Amino acid sequence: MTGKTDRTTLGRKADRGSHDREFVYEILDSSRVGHLGYVIDGQPYVIPIAHARMGDQLVFHGSTGARLFLNLGSGTPVCYTVTHFDGLVLSRSAFESSMNYRSAIVLGSCRLIEDEDEKWAALDVLTDHLFPGRRDSLRPMVKKEVAATAVLALPIEEFSAKSRTGGPNDPDDKDFDVWAGTLPINTTFGTPIPAADLKPGLAPPAYLGAWQA
Repeated sequence: MTGKTDRTTLGRKADRGSHDREFVYEILDSSRVGHLGYVIDGQPYVIPIAHARMGDQLVFHGSTGARLFLNLGSGTPVCYTVTHFDGLVLSRSAFESSMNYRSAIVLGSCRLIEDEDEKWAALDVLTDHLFPGRRDSLRPMVKKEVAATAVLALPIEEFSAKSRTGGPNDPDDKDFDVWAGTLPINTTFGTPIPAADLKPGLAPPAYLGAWQA
């Protein structure tokens, strides 16, 4: 399934669009946070939320006491978006200036994961995606923590991606004496800061180096 529907068919700049599942997965997998849009009682909301991909679905977690998760778990239509801001494109005019980016949207309805084994698996996937390499060293989750956590699954069935790469596209302005080009943006992790009450002798784990790469 390509994910292409009337709702995910691009209009303007359609050449920048894609319904390739692997490209959409690449965008989702290289991000930890996106924005979830929904409407409750006629009021639109858009909230930032962490995600992970578990096969052909996205999973999210939150408190069982949150009204949001109860509403979304009942089948409320949602739109989930992820955007990578890759750079500024500096053309010779404001009109032609742009950005390089990769973005994806997934449309559908969430379900509340109630099967205990699937829920534990989803929480493991979330931990591995948000904190790769860390799960095996953590204190194991206990049942009361899992019981206090709600997990939603959003099937990746209706989706699209849009992206821009490359430099300025303003050939008619090339003779103007204005610098043109691109300014890449790179997001990196900083130096680890130990907890104030960390036991003496515990060095930052080696896998943090991979996060910083």
